[in-house]
Amino acid sequence: MNLKLLLFLFCNVLVYGQFDNEPVVWETELEQTNERQYTLIFKASIATNWHLYSQFSNKEGAIPTEFVFNPTGYKRIGKVEESTSITAYDKVFEMDLTYFNKVAIFRQEIELEDTDLSNLSVEVNYQACDDKLCIFRTETFVFSFDGKEVASSLTTDSRSKELSKALNLDLKSTEFLGTEITNETSKSNWNIFFLGFIGGLLALLTPCVFPMIPLTVSFFLKQATTKSKGVYNALLYTFFIILIYGLLSLPFHFLDSLNPEILNTIATNVTLNLIFFGVFVFFAFSFFGFYELTLPSQWGNKSDQASGFKGGVGIFFMALTLAIVSFSCTGPILGSLLAGSLTADGGAMQLSAGMLGFGIALGLPFGLFALFPNTLKALPKSGGWMTTVKVVLGFLELALALKFLSNADLVAHWDLLKREVFIGIWALISLLLTLYLFGIIRFKHDIKQKIGLIRGVFATLSLLFTSFLVFGLVSDGNQLKILSGFPPPEFYSINSTESDCPLGLECYKDYETGLEVARTDNKTILLDFTGWACVNCRKMEENVWSDPEVYSLLNENYIVISLYVDDRKELNDEAQFNYQYPDGRIKEINTVGKKWATFQAINFQTASQPFYVQMTADGRLLNSPIQYTDTATFKAWLEQGLKNKLPAPKAEFLNF
Repeated sequence: MNLKLLLFLFCNVLVYGQFDNEPVVWETELEQTNERQYTLIFKASIATNWHLYSQFSNKEGAIPTEFVFNPTGYKRIGKVEESTSITAYDKVFEMDLTYFNKVAIFRQEIELEDTDLSNLSVEVNYQACDDKLCIFRTETFVFSFDGKEVASSLTTDSRSKELSKALNLDLKSTEFLGTEITNETSKSNWNIFFLGFIGGLLALLTPCVFPMIPLTVSFFLKQATTKSKGVYNALLYTFFIILIYGLLSLPFHFLDSLNPEILNTIATNVTLNLIFFGVFVFFAFSFFGFYELTLPSQWGNKSDQASGFKGGVGIFFMALTLAIVSFSCTGPILGSLLAGSLTADGGAMQLSAGMLGFGIALGLPFGLFALFPNTLKALPKSGGWMTTVKVVLGFLELALALKFLSNADLVAHWDLLKREVFIGIWALISLLLTLYLFGIIRFKHDIKQKIGLIRGVFATLSLLFTSFLVFGLVSDGNQLKILSGFPPPEFYSINSTESDCPLGLECYKDYETGLEVARTDNKTILLDFTGWACVNCRKMEENVWSDPEVYSLLNENYIVISLYVDDRKELNDEAQFNYQYPDGRIKEINTVGKKWATFQAINFQTASQPFYVQMTADGRLLNSPIQYTDTATFKAWLEQGLKNKLPAPKAEFLNF
């Protein structure tokens, strides 16, 4: 269960009046290294029983500490370094989180580019919690280069005060905020485990692994003094394979250099998405046979020599040798698993589950064939079909690579990879795969072979999928709902209107504009907190909103206001302002996403997407907020909200 909504309710509604002293008190210091280089030091003193969360804490739990720098006149040297933190299970958020007790120290080195620069400001956004309450704060510190802290340079003029006031809603029926409706289904560890298991099965069919199965099993059975001893050795070999692949994920849990915040925000990080796109393309061409991915040969040689030891040590190194020499085939699959896990919520934990599934699938046949050696005769002979498997995997890698490029395009608003272009490229990849499976095109390492029954079946399936994509491209595209979340959203289309609304619904991407329309039309507002790279948002729009009954409810009864919290487009100068919190703190609002993310947090005490709110134009909540869910639940939620809507007296309505 996601408890952040309840926690933030306490945070922003009750907390302001409950503390005589802040649970986190900051001090700053400026150290000069040389004429141009300085170190900014932030020291947080934390009250007893309170936690301040690390920059690298899982973002799906408490909000990590964030430092926002204005780079004018200087450049940062490296990232913000922090003192030793604690990673432990948090009962409130029901997950492992990284935090500080008592004291936290952060350091940032800078180098002046403008020698006339007199001071600089740094904004710190952070959350702190005890076992009952959480607070969220924004502090702004200004450093002068005489080593003294000066007052904040952020002020609120009359324009900023008006815009700040407009960002706070005067909500009514706020009791609904304490009972969030959620039926969120995300990738669990079991989902990732299953995907890893499938990846391991695919790796078994490659020429690096498949021929090793009968050879290794036969070796154990023939070398052992008794049959039971041979079976035991083979099972131990299987266990070590699973162990080795499971251990590969451990560094991601312990290395401080790995930033879990990146793992949770990768879907909106343009640079990281482009890197993953390049990595997947690189993997694909290795499967096509243009080059091989290999680990240093001395690794395999040393491991092979160590396998000569007797007993369990030797068997362990035999398993390690298999992992090393098969890397050219397993590496791209593992890389895909790595990328898929690190872009999902849960990061390293899900990576461990995926690696475990991969190891079990890869090692299981060695144990099973040792237990039932007669079934070895049923194994197909090695041959050109294994090269075919590798090439098919290469085409799949290309298709997956396109998803990361699409994420970057959506967030950066390049308008290069519209929905039709994305599906068209997928159709082309699928067509090339079809031609390959039918033997019309070949790669240089392919062995000429007849089109057998199995290859013919897969070729036909690939042809059908190609036709499916092409038909979806030239028709209204509704039949492509099964792919929702992978291609760009339907409104991100070459033929889209300026509004870019899901399913052609009437929607607005600015709250004030949508509010005026809702007042004029006397319709209910559906606040849709969403993101350009939010997969679950696309699934909701294309699978749930597209249901005829749901669509009818939305189209006839609601004004949809879609607010994109990951939109990095800068606000116009006249739209930028400094938001003032009730306790006097000030935060700079300079991007579209920052505005709507702040709007969501201060009014609805949550930061997750998709997040839906039903309300009237006068601020009356009609139902509890809801997140990712199924069609029946969402439809019932809409209907209940409309039932809860009381007729607004005309005289009162005209007062707006």
